[in-house]
Amino acid sequence: MIKIKFGTDGWRAIIADDLTLENVKRVAYATALWLKDNFENPSALVGCDPRFAGPMFADATTCVLASQGIKVHRAENLFVSTPMISLGTVRTQSSAGIIITASHNPPAYNGYKIKAYYGGPATPDDIEKVEKQIPDTLDLQLKTVADYVTEGLVEYINLEDMYVEHAEKSFDIPAIRDSGLQWAYDAMYGAGQNVMRRLFPDITFLHADYNPGFDGQAPEPIQRNLQEFEQLIKLSEGEIASGLVTDGDADRIGLYDADGNFVDSHHILLLLIHYMYKVKGERGEVYSTFSCTSKIQKLCDAYGLNNTVTKIGFKYICDLIVNSGKPFMVGGEESGGIAVNGHIPERDGVWIGLMIWEFMAKSGRTLKELVQEIYDVVGQFAVERYDLHVTEEKKQAIISACKGGQYTSFGNLKVERTEDLDGFKFFFGDDSWVMVRPSGTEPVLRVYAEAPTTAESFKILDTVKAELLK
Repeated sequence: MIKIKFGTDGWRAIIADDLTLENVKRVAYATALWLKDNFENPSALVGCDPRFAGPMFADATTCVLASQGIKVHRAENLFVSTPMISLGTVRTQSSAGIIITASHNPPAYNGYKIKAYYGGPATPDDIEKVEKQIPDTLDLQLKTVADYVTEGLVEYINLEDMYVEHAEKSFDIPAIRDSGLQWAYDAMYGAGQNVMRRLFPDITFLHADYNPGFDGQAPEPIQRNLQEFEQLIKLSEGEIASGLVTDGDADRIGLYDADGNFVDSHHILLLLIHYMYKVKGERGEVYSTFSCTSKIQKLCDAYGLNNTVTKIGFKYICDLIVNSGKPFMVGGEESGGIAVNGHIPERDGVWIGLMIWEFMAKSGRTLKELVQEIYDVVGQFAVERYDLHVTEEKKQAIISACKGGQYTSFGNLKVERTEDLDGFKFFFGDDSWVMVRPSGTEPVLRVYAEAPTTAESFKILDTVKAELLK
């Protein structure tokens, strides 16, 4: 039997290779043991996103948990998003939520995520406890889901209804619908499609069908994967005011303005801080990961807000939201995962998209105009990234050089100071920097750069790349 190891956000593997029915049952059994060890009258919420074989794996998980006497709330919907599971975990007061998903991974993958009772990622300590109890083999005599329903151990619940009702209470949906603005949504064949159809039946939809293979493409909302959507917006010649994109399990966001320009997470985080502080009058902590733009600190300084920079990974943001004891406002990461006050301590692409659309609808300003409002405070900027595929030996040599302080300049770029919270960030002055961070699982170096313009950011990346690889 393979040794199953969870990554930064769940266990993911190739379907029918390591991600088999038997291995899912092994993980579900370990989850059951962990639940019984840590909760009185433990319960769980189980669902799946649209990926291939998701319902089968979700039913198997349900049956294993129920066989151990755990009450299971099973999503009755064919597929649900990760945020719907997290919200449902809180609303049903379940001990944990489990969603069968591989998030934005390629279609050959599926996976298993565990959400905590508070509606966010389970802690690394809890995940480790589950991992340690995964048996090498498992021989259970399982009944059917219907049998466990009859016994009262499984109860079906409509998470789609729950999420839509929550959204309608939290946003001015009529203001968005009746704004006179045209909207577009690319579901990437993912789990956000049904909720968005219910909230906005008359907008333009793309890739919003049930397609468990995602038409062969990884459902990750990054610009290179979104060329069809980008062209759709550009061809509308300004008629579509904004385009929203979410990934396979709908916890990550991508965004476009009316000109078909991609608006990244750095800009979205700044827009949310601006909207919540200046327009909605909210106050609270801001959390951003180490790879995010430095403009977040600049905007927080301008507004008198505290920004805490964390290591890379949403679990660090979630930990602060749940355990800091401080009022929370906005938290997010460079990869498109963002959380806001008034919802759950969880990434949610649909939710964040609705906030931006509400901001546009109620302000009467275009997305480009709102971004300019941010620039008026912090200055224009662009953050770009290269993934350098190098040998493991070369990767380690570069990291050793970073640790040893050997990089005092890159070409004509003089390093003024360095930070090493999670990787190595070299600052050049004039609000420009480059960051070098090794992948923990691949012979890859991730190199990020921030500068006033996209062209300048790529120039920094090219200069640093040449220095690192010589």
